[in-house]
Amino acid sequence: MCTGRARRRSAARKEPRREHPQQSRTGATLDVDHSDADYRAWLKEAVRKVQADANRSADTHLLLFPLPERWGIDLYLKDESTHPTGSLKHRLARSLFLYGLCNGWIRPGRPVIEASSGSTAVSEAYFASLIGVPFIAVMPRTTSAEKIRLIEFQGGQCHFVDDSRRMYEESARLAAETGGHYMDQFTYAERATDWRGNNNIAESIFRQLRRERFPEPAWIVATAGTGGTSATLARYVHYMQYDTGVCVADPENSCFFDGWTTGDPDVTCDCGSRIEGIGRPRMEPSFVPGAIDRMMKVPDAASVAAVRALERAIGRKAGGSTGTGLWSALKIVAEMVAEGRHGSVVTLLCDPGDRYLDKYYSDAWLAEQGLDIRPYAAAIDSLLATGAWPERPRAGLDGRRDRADAS
Repeated sequence: MCTGRARRRSAARKEPRREHPQQSRTGATLDVDHSDADYRAWLKEAVRKVQADANRSADTHLLLFPLPERWGIDLYLKDESTHPTGSLKHRLARSLFLYGLCNGWIRPGRPVIEASSGSTAVSEAYFASLIGVPFIAVMPRTTSAEKIRLIEFQGGQCHFVDDSRRMYEESARLAAETGGHYMDQFTYAERATDWRGNNNIAESIFRQLRRERFPEPAWIVATAGTGGTSATLARYVHYMQYDTGVCVADPENSCFFDGWTTGDPDVTCDCGSRIEGIGRPRMEPSFVPGAIDRMMKVPDAASVAAVRALERAIGRKAGGSTGTGLWSALKIVAEMVAEGRHGSVVTLLCDPGDRYLDKYYSDAWLAEQGLDIRPYAAAIDSLLATGAWPERPRAGLDGRRDRADAS
């Protein structure tokens, strides 16, 4: 008889070593029972608390971005900033905790560890506190002060690295050292969420659009941090047999666009994204490129110009990732106007702008980064005034599978 031992991903999932009974030559049945009544009672209560959070949280709003009525186009922003922890990542953190708990990876008294630049860590710190386990966020030293404050407010600890590319290995090292569980959002985001429904973000969007004049959007625009949200949206659209296209907007210093257009999943870049929460120095395992219809590479200055335009339009500040998606959505709106098409477009309001007052709303920070948002702000103003997208506000890429044009 051949026997083998399966390797497990992190130290958090290892059981205490026990002596294995030797099978007798008489062919007796081996029977090892690892049941633990105290652990199962803790697990049931932890899962109940996480599920109760979902029941307490009302669905997030779908906001209208004002466009001229004559265009026959509606632009919506799914406002994920209204979650209890203030961002789109609240959904992901809930799913990851349920996934880790039900797999037996999260254990009482052992820390949960995550590689995160902020919003995911804020949400995971919340759920860790909810079920009573420690939480450690591994993040770049450049993470905004407000996000650090929010993580610590939720009871989490911050562990800094100087090079964002070391977040993964440092998180795994801490898990092995502490006996904790490395959550690894960048691997598990796409599988922890039930993309067929169960009140995921895609099902919520289509339910809220049901009574609108264009209930099936022409496009949904997401941004890529883990890739989990775009995977959920695209899979749900395909599963429900909608004609909606899914576009992913990628910022500078990120590899999703490059990996998608070249078909090379191993592409990397040398520096981190300035748009916190999205953009990665590698194509993450949870990104599902084959499900996506279109991608755009958005200049960081355009992302900042778009969130400032959003504040002028609806009186709400949002984070830079919202601007990346909004810029791409506005380009799609301009295409629809030029082609005489009517319909709706949906993008995401990912988190509130008050977390980034010292960055995207600071002219001093823009100057320090060498970002000139004026050409992009003028492009948005021109579109909203005339319905036409001006040619080349600045060099950038806007790509489909079969084209790459300067924007």
